[in-house]
Amino acid sequence: MVSDSTIATVAALMVTSSLPFYLYGAWIMIDAETVSWDVLVYHLKFIVPGLVLNTIPVVTWMLPRLLDQLGGVIVLHAILGLQAYALLVLALTGIVRILQVKRDADLYENPEQDVDLDDLHPDMGAWRGRLRVGVFGYVIFWFLAWLLGLYQYLGRYVLG
Repeated sequence: MVSDSTIATVAALMVTSSLPFYLYGAWIMIDAETVSWDVLVYHLKFIVPGLVLNTIPVVTWMLPRLLDQLGGVIVLHAILGLQAYALLVLALTGIVRILQVKRDADLYENPEQDVDLDDLHPDMGAWRGRLRVGVFGYVIFWFLAWLLGLYQYLGRYVLG
């Protein structure tokens, strides 16, 4: 049987290795002057693996053990992680609608059109706001949960 410390190490490495994927995926969008369909797909090629690397340990190892460990820092770690995923869902509710409208306006295939995104739909501003709040919130809460997770890992398996 695999020891708890081995599983914890693999989980910590997987979650930590998602960070470069998130950072590079964010950089792609920040650096893009115009977001074409190719830029969006390229961005997702980094964001999706980051989410997978992060979510697998959460679902397969952390959540099943949560009730056995409830207390102190672990509760805060779980709340921060849950909040991160809640904000990710908020971001997705914005991006899905933005994708639909931009696709209908042919802005991914023909991104050089001089169109203000807010002119495409009366709710575009709200959707873009949801996307921004969700993405930034996810990153902030993910980072805080990651720091607490690292603290727990070091205290329990390395220094403890």
